[in-house]
Parts: sequence; C-alpha cells; structure tokens
Amino acid sequence: MIEAILKKALDGERISGEDALALFSTNDMLLLGNVASRIARRKRDNRVVTYIVDRNINYTNICVTDCDFCAFYRKEKDDDAYVLPFETIGGKIEETMALGGRQILLQGGHNVHLGIEYFEDLFQKIKEKYGIHLHALSPSEIIHISQVSKLSLEETLKRLHRAGLDSIPGGGAEILVDKVRNQIGPKKCTTDQWLEVMEKAHGMGIPTTATMMFGHVESLKDRVEHLLRLRLQQDQTGGFTAFIPWPWQPGNTKLGRDLKGQKAVSGLDYLKTLAISRIVLDNFDNIQSSWVTQGPKVGQVALYYGANDMGSTMLEENVVRAAGTVFCLDEKDIRRLITDGGFTPQKRNMRYEFV
Repeated sequence: MIEAILKKALDGERISGEDALALFSTNDMLLLGNVASRIARRKRDNRVVTYIVDRNINYTNICVTDCDFCAFYRKEKDDDAYVLPFETIGGKIEETMALGGRQILLQGGHNVHLGIEYFEDLFQKIKEKYGIHLHALSPSEIIHISQVSKLSLEETLKRLHRAGLDSIPGGGAEILVDKVRNQIGPKKCTTDQWLEVMEKAHGMGIPTTATMMFGHVESLKDRVEHLLRLRLQQDQTGGFTAFIPWPWQPGNTKLGRDLKGQKAVSGLDYLKTLAISRIVLDNFDNIQSSWVTQGPKVGQVALYYGANDMGSTMLEENVVRAAGTVFCLDEKDIRRLITDGGFTPQKRNMRYEFV
C-alpha cells in the first residue's frame, strides 16, 4: 500500500488524507526520502538549494496569550519584559544589511499597548531610513492588532501594507486543529481566523509563508489535517511561498513540565514529517529545512527528505533559544552545508527569486 501511495505521488496524482496518514506507518525512511526528494527536485531547479540572509527581530516579549508551549513571552511587570526602541531596532537592521541581509523578520508578543499606530509609525520609519523588505507580524499578531485597535481585519491589513508591510510570516499556526489549539494556546486565534488572515493577505497581493509546530499534544491525524487545510488554502488563493515544519522545543515551557519532561521530536520523526509534508503539499513550491531546531547535520539531511531551502542565516533568534535550543550558522556555513550535500547554494529573497 505504501509503495502504491508513493507511486501515485510520483505520477503527479494528489494523495488523500488517508494516504498521508498511512505514510506515517512506514519504516522505510530511504524510500520515503527518495520520493520526497525527487518531488522537490522537480519543483525547483534540480540541484539548487536556496537560503536567505536575514534577522529575526522581536520588537517586544510582552504577551497576554500565555501559550503553554512558549518559553519566550513575559508579563508586563516582569523585570526582563521589553519593547525595543526604534534606535535598537535600527541598529539591528544596520548590522543585518552590513552582512548582506535583504529582509528582516519582525515578530513579537501580543502586547495590548501596541496598536495600529505603533506599527504604522515603526514600519514607515524603517522603510524611510533603510528600505529593507519587511517580513512581519504573524496572523495571530495581526488579529490581536485589529482587536486592540478596534478595526476590521481587512482595514488592519490595508493600513499595515500601506505603512510598509511586504510579506507575512506563517508563525502562530502551531497545529491548525482547534482542539489542539485550545489545549496549548486557548487565547490565540482559531484555525479559521489564521487562515482568514492569509486569505485576505493573498487577495491584497501580500505573499506569506506557512508553518507547522509539531511534536507536543497533537496526533498524527492532526498533523495531516493541518497539511490538508494549508493545501486547500493554497488551492484557493495561491499566496504561500513556502512551508516550514519545525518541532516544538519543550525546554523551559509550562507544557514541557505538564508533559513530564517529554523529549523533543527525534530526527527520524522530523524527517518523516518533512517528507510527508513535501508529498502532501503538491501546490507548494518550497519546503524549508529547520536547522534552527534540529541542528546543521539533520538540517543538511533534510535536503534529501523534501527540503529545497535552508532558510535563514538567523543572525538573531530568541524564541527557540528561550527554550534552550541554540544552533548558529552564518552564510558561509550554510553555503558549505549545501555544497557538501551535493547541491548548489543560491541566495534568494522572500519570493524565492534568486539574488
């Protein structure tokens, strides 16, 4: 049955949710990786693996959603709570540009004191002074801003776009199944709300990415449902440029303590989930390796399990780091990993255009 499903995928036929769930039962990792890798090579230039030089700037760590899986957020009264001043954000942007960076990833907590005017002012200043690509604000942040500002979602997106928002990262997706979301982050947006942000953004010509954070309380069926919801959305609006599956990091989190020290996802589970994602998401051109959570070696192996992109140099990363997972690679390291894996490294922008 597994071989029949994989042959169907190689022949260009869309596999079902039942097919995808069945693939999780296989122990033939080499066959699964081979099929996922062949599909990936067809999607993009055969031996090219892309990457981007950017920085993840967290403008605030103050958050009211209290997600059990997160080690990054702080309450307003905590000693280490912050909202970065523009001068600090500007300094980080200047460092990024000096290293060849072409965009910044700007994300933060759900801070009730930061409404639409704060982001309009911040984005306009960044654009006027630096002109850099703004890949900013996950859907859950955008919904929070609309609620704090008492604006419709559409008006919020329009104003952010006019102020300089170029694209939207796929954070906050976690697992797009509400029973899971209600367990790990009940104050965050629903599945339908997350997808609505992406639908409206795509309709305005704003490209986005999509993510999946797995390896906590979800079932394999939930992982498959997540992939199917993304595939359907991509069928309808076509604005996702890439998919990034990454394993939850349990360190320093309430959920990690509640699950009695549950270990992080194994390398094999990560690679299997990555490969199945590549096979299911037939309408996504790009799948990103998560070396930030898995380390450079597994990140490199991911190129043989369906990934065709090594993601970002991550000149700064704070969310995964807060959970105790710290891996660092510069552009030279990423290019070496790609080359040593037998591929050709190619710098890109958010739209996966070569630069």
